[in-house]
Amino acid sequence: MKLRHHSLIAWQRADDLFITLHRVTTKYFPDFERFELSSQLRRAAYSVPANIVEGFARRYRRARLHSLNISESSLAEVWYCLHAAKRLGYITDLHFAKLEADLNGVGKSLVGLIRSTKKMPREIDSWSLESDG
Repeated sequence: MKLRHHSLIAWQRADDLFITLHRVTTKYFPDFERFELSSQLRRAAYSVPANIVEGFARRYRRARLHSLNISESSLAEVWYCLHAAKRLGYITDLHFAKLEADLNGVGKSLVGLIRSTKKMPREIDSWSLESDG
């Protein structure tokens, strides 16, 4: 069985973003930030793809939209954490711009996913799992 969310561009981009940001925090952030900004950024970045997965395990459109909205809010939190990291000098303006472009890519695909979910029937049959053959 293949999980349905694996085919979603929003999930793929959010998953890539989490891995990238995890690496950024371990490489560029100072050790004293390990339990502060670094940790908060990783948690917020993790929340984006995790809530997409959770939403696609939900049978009802309203519950799915709730999880997708949490993903969108977490993405906004990621932006602020990166903004703070830039102002604190942990990442350069150039690095921030690249990460912000990645954030925008996740955001656009997430907004598209939310729009398409709003058009679905109230109860969603067999959307969380799909067989390979």
